[in-house]
Order: sequence, then structure tokens, then C-alpha cells
Amino acid sequence: MSPIFEDKNKDKATEEVINSEELLQSFDSLGQILTQARKEIGRFIFGQENIIEETLITLLSGGHLLLIGVPGLGKTRLVEMLGIVFGLETRRVQFTPDLMPADILGSEVLEESESGRRSFRFIQGPIFCQLLMADEINRASPRTQSALLQAMQERRVSVAGEYYDLPKPFHVLATQNPVEQEGTYPLPEAQLDRFLMQVDISYPDLNAERDMLLKTTGVNHDNLDQVMNAGLLLDGQHLVRRVPVGRKIVDAILDIVRAGRPEISDLEDVRKHVFWGPGPRASQALMMAARARAVIDGRLSPSLEDVIALAHPVLRHRMALTFAARAEGVTLGYVIDQLCDRVSSE
Repeated sequence: MSPIFEDKNKDKATEEVINSEELLQSFDSLGQILTQARKEIGRFIFGQENIIEETLITLLSGGHLLLIGVPGLGKTRLVEMLGIVFGLETRRVQFTPDLMPADILGSEVLEESESGRRSFRFIQGPIFCQLLMADEINRASPRTQSALLQAMQERRVSVAGEYYDLPKPFHVLATQNPVEQEGTYPLPEAQLDRFLMQVDISYPDLNAERDMLLKTTGVNHDNLDQVMNAGLLLDGQHLVRRVPVGRKIVDAILDIVRAGRPEISDLEDVRKHVFWGPGPRASQALMMAARARAVIDGRLSPSLEDVIALAHPVLRHRMALTFAARAEGVTLGYVIDQLCDRVSSE
């Protein structure tokens, strides 16, 4: 081999080593920052460690999150804490039946200049932020929900035929009350699919509720520290996409998602009890979430444990049971467990 080619090969190998070392350092630095962020939020959100982790996974994956739980479990407070810790511009919209699309997107107003010339000027709505909390999203009308749907998917809004880009990053964290029935509009399947994960928040255990009671009803001067900013979050989201994923993990994700479709599933429980199953976006969400979870835990590649741990929040809002299954007491949790057993037993 010519010495010239040998030198080129050596330079290329050296460059790959340097790039690998830089990548490892970036992963390590991001993992440390996220660990600090989780601890910081945990000082104010009691007994919800899994919820905090899944919320961080959603942000790191660049997705949106649907939080479901009864009032008083800290859903609103969690979003406020995230805005402070991540240094994001945060706004909150209380969704009501009379809320119109213009109330969240913005609207054009007619202005007249000193010379008498009239023109329209667009006034941005509260959606022009980096972290939007859509409180009780299922109380808004389908018309308003569809306006939010476009923003979630395209990261831009359309008003009077003009498109306006939303800030980067842009995340929607929506809350929903599971026991409220009067005056609500169930979210359509297309909009549910836009949420990366659905996180169900349960009551805290005794010790966590005791800490909550003591620390929130007394004099508390603790301040929440900012550990990230929008630029670092965007860099982290790009870095997550570079996390290598093994063939076994890819096959496990596809096996779980595809087995959840009653038309092609080989599981009797799925064919019998599932009305419609997850689409391809579920595979993408599970892949991104598994990568993000590995980074948060300080690992360089996702494992089968990551896939199984995230299957429930990724799939539970992308599947629906038949009426007969609900009448028999079958739950989606049971069906998803059957899907996970396929890969965990291999």
C-alpha cells in the first residue's frame, strides 16, 4: 500500500477515535445534567419519581406528554418546575368549553396608522412559547383541539392563510381529569397519537404524602435552581438520535407494536379484545423514549428493560378495547403486559 494511503487511513482512524471520545463525553455530560434536573424537581414533587423520569424522557425525545390524574397530584406544579429547571418560556392555558382557537393561536387585528392607512397585524397567542401547559385539555371543543393538533405536529400555526413558526423547542404538556365526565370532549385518536407518552399519575404513598403535608404547609424558603436552557435541551435532543440501538432492541420494538394490531397479531387476547392497535408512530415513540431513558441512566445504548418499562406509557393511548372486552373487565394494562411477555421470555 502506498504511504500516502497509509497516512490517510491513519488520519481517518484518529478522527474516528476523537469523534467517539467527544460523543462519549457529550453523553456523560448530558446524563449528569439530567440527573441534577431530576433531583432538583424531586425536591418539590414528592413520591412521583417515575413520573418525573418519564416527563424528562418526553422532553429529551422532543415529544409531547399527556398527564392523567385526579386533581391535587401535582400535575400543574410539575410543569411549572420543568419550566424553571430547563429555563424554558412557559405558559399555561386553562381549557374550557368556550375556548376558541384564536384564544390559543392568536389573531389578526386591524390597525390604522397616523397617515390613515389600515393594515392587519398578527398578535401571537399563548401557544408561542417553549413549554405550553394545556390544563384539562379534554374540556375544550373539538375545534380548539384540532387547532392545537396542528401546532403539536407541525411546530407552526396557520392564521388567515399565513404560517407562523413556533419557538424551538416546543412541547405541549396536557393534563386531563380521568373522573370528570360532564362538559368534556374525548380527544380524537389522531390527536392522542401526537403525544409521545400518556402518563397516569396515581396517589402518592404514605411517606411521600407525609413529606408533602409537612413541607407544603409550613415556611419553605427553598428555591428551584435552573440547570439547563433551551439550547442545551435542543443539543440533547439531537444527541439522543445518535444513540446506537442494537438489532435485538429494534426487533423487540417491532414485535411489541405489531403484535398489538388485531388484524395481524398472533395473540388471541389481542385479536379478541383489541378494537384498534398502535400505528407506526408508536414504534418511533418507543425507539426515541428507550434511547432517552438510556441516556438519563448514563448508558450508551438502550436495553430490553427500557423497552418493556416504556411500553405502557407509549401504547396505552394508542390502543382501544372492544366494548365486550370492557364489559368483561379486561384492561389495556393486561393486554400490554401480554405484548411485553413476548419479548421478555425470549
